[in-house]
Amino acid sequence: MEKITRFGVSIEPDLLKKFDKIIKMEGYTNRSEAIRDLVRKNLIREENKNPNSESIGTLTMIYDHHTGNLTDKLLDLQHDHTKEILSTTHIHIDHNNCLEVLVLKGKAGKIQKLADNIKSLKGIKHGELVITKSSL
Repeated sequence: MEKITRFGVSIEPDLLKKFDKIIKMEGYTNRSEAIRDLVRKNLIREENKNPNSESIGTLTMIYDHHTGNLTDKLLDLQHDHTKEILSTTHIHIDHNNCLEVLVLKGKAGKIQKLADNIKSLKGIKHGELVITKSSL
């Protein structure tokens, strides 16, 4: 087991009360694990600011497949990025709308650019990119 370092944190009572309420709602059993997760999240966010950082993530999007030639544009973009796209999942929500999830891996900058290109297409109603790391 990895050695643990203990340290003290000074925090205003009102801020601590709000923090305790949130971590309880999220299911944390102690403050330490919640703080560790916050630190990890910040480290991942900072590391992914480097466009050359190796990353993995998902792009989730909702779109109307009847909009212009959106489906063709999506397929063209996906075929142009077979190196970054590990997997896709496509779900028909109703007659017009689809949910699609792309699992992505590669340089953070390339993943971000691909997500931006897809999210900006006419007919994409919502898209969200989540980039993470397998290790810190």
